[in-house]
Amino acid sequence: MLDSVSPRRSEGAPPVQPVVCMITDRRRLAGGEDALVQRVATAAKAGVHLVQVRERDLEARDLSRLVARCVAAVHGTRTRILVNDRLDIALTARAHGVHLRGDSMPASRARSLAPIGFLIGRSVHTVAEAVTAHAEGGLDYLLFGTVFTTASKPGQAPAGLKSLTDVVDATPVPVLAIGGMSSDTAPQLAGTGCAGFAAIGWFADGDEAAFAARMSGVFGRG
Repeated sequence: MLDSVSPRRSEGAPPVQPVVCMITDRRRLAGGEDALVQRVATAAKAGVHLVQVRERDLEARDLSRLVARCVAAVHGTRTRILVNDRLDIALTARAHGVHLRGDSMPASRARSLAPIGFLIGRSVHTVAEAVTAHAEGGLDYLLFGTVFTTASKPGQAPAGLKSLTDVVDATPVPVLAIGGMSSDTAPQLAGTGCAGFAAIGWFADGDEAAFAARMSGVFGRG
């Protein structure tokens, strides 16, 4: 669960490390699936909390194999593997959770099928969607965006920090920010109350050595 992360800490309390979520895109890596599994292992070693396997073009059997490999790659670390929207794959491949799209099944239904300790998140884009998702129950976190301008959503206006803060204030469920995350934009999340952030490009860009160095800068270790 994400209950160890406070979305907004009280004044004078020690700082809480933000939750960091890697979202995969093997097509951006030269080595394909093998390179992705290695990157997941590197991310886990560095301290990334969540890895969402988001390979929506794969057939069920191939996706299940990839998820199982990612689960094995993070064994012995605190990193948890989530599967984008495919609850069936998450369960059969023994992933640690599922991330539901905004138009997917109710989280409460997914919760009724999942084992104890299984993480469930959902994407939202407005305060109204966040409130509705919370009211349905069963969620461990929400993913809100896009917060900043991002190349993955060309032509889409960013929601901005004010909208992120409004979503955080509207629900007690921890909120992760997504969209345009980088070493320059992530620090701007401070003060919004969000529990952390998720990103695709930040984890996919560069070779393995450059990625390891970047993660060392984020977590203070390699």
